[in-house]
Amino acid sequence: MKSSFLDRIGLIMFVVSLTIIAMVYGTFSSMRGWFPAPQIKLAQQTLIDVASNWKNDLALEPTRHLVDPGGANTGPERGSSGGPRMSNDGYVLVAGLNEKQDESFHVVRLYDSAGKEVHRWPVHYEKLDSERKPQNVMLHGMEVFEDGSLALTFDSGKVIARIDSCGNPIWTRNDIFHHSISRDDEGRLVALLKNGLAWIDEDSGELLHTLDVEEDMITVDDGAQQAMFNIRTRSPEDASDEISYLLDPFHINDAEPLHSDMASAFPMFEAGDVLISLRELNLVAVVDPESGRMKWWQHGPWFKQHDPDFEPDGTITVYDNGTGTGASKIRRIRPGDGADVETLFAGSEEVPFYSWRRGKHQTLPNGNILLTEAEGGRVLEVTPEGELVWERHMVWNADKNLIITEARFVPEDFFQDSFDSGVPECNAR
Repeated sequence: MKSSFLDRIGLIMFVVSLTIIAMVYGTFSSMRGWFPAPQIKLAQQTLIDVASNWKNDLALEPTRHLVDPGGANTGPERGSSGGPRMSNDGYVLVAGLNEKQDESFHVVRLYDSAGKEVHRWPVHYEKLDSERKPQNVMLHGMEVFEDGSLALTFDSGKVIARIDSCGNPIWTRNDIFHHSISRDDEGRLVALLKNGLAWIDEDSGELLHTLDVEEDMITVDDGAQQAMFNIRTRSPEDASDEISYLLDPFHINDAEPLHSDMASAFPMFEAGDVLISLRELNLVAVVDPESGRMKWWQHGPWFKQHDPDFEPDGTITVYDNGTGTGASKIRRIRPGDGADVETLFAGSEEVPFYSWRRGKHQTLPNGNILLTEAEGGRVLEVTPEGELVWERHMVWNADKNLIITEARFVPEDFFQDSFDSGVPECNAR
């Protein structure tokens, strides 16, 4: 009897000890990223994602592409508002989801200065990549050509492609391209490939050159730049071990080459140098495309930023998402002179502005700013004083807008040499 009692006490103590050990290990594994914490976290995220978006993945409703409306007017009657037309003569391209799902899942629309749609490019992702379904990728990167063709990339996709004005593929290259695309002065596209940059011949799609953040940039001059990239790392258990990077430690989301017609405004750089954005490090930098050496860099004050741009006056502007703050900003800095970062636009009660992720901006010829509020599903133009010129909600239904990944202004004569009407046409070829 006594032996049985002691056995039960021993068993209870054993179970309690295992429980305490499991709790201690669970705490430390979560802190240190040990097994099985990452696997459990991934499983939880996957379950939440599937539960929220099963209709999207079965092609019933594009829930992954819908957002709550941004701006001051979020009611069912929202649409276009502000002034009657853009402040500059030209066109605005808007990339996103097609409301006419029987035509194509994605689309790029072209609006004239009065806000009238004058052309649209159907984007048939299934013709570009056979591995992924269109509803599970996000049209993101967009570059436009004078002949009416577009170069495109897709988040969660596996392709960069150039399509003609009718949406037909001109060329495709399948790999993990994402986020932005920009043209340089040498007939090349500068795109984002996996964890770095890629230079691609714009006419053939041939891959010409790559620059990887971890393999090329961090290792420059025997690792002289490594300190700028070590913010999101896990410390080694032993001083002799190497550090390891956390999941998606850099999240490179933009690359823009410095064009020769703007190079004189940036004497510290050369034409062809590339302005990059690493979201997770809050880092904006200008990089030598051959060596990977950073000629200039700055961490913040922007937070989770996107779309840094070279400007003709020798400054760099940045789309500061301000994730978690409820207010995004457009910032400006003059690299190399130690000047404070200025805020060009921060929204207001009358003109709210916030996109917790994604987003683009463009300085227009007259100094106004074209804004892509991706997670609010709207495009707007504002003056340097913060006044609204016009806005357009991309309405899906009474409650939701479509995510807009990019809006781009082009001048009135941009397509003039290729199309008699001055705008792309599908039957003009």
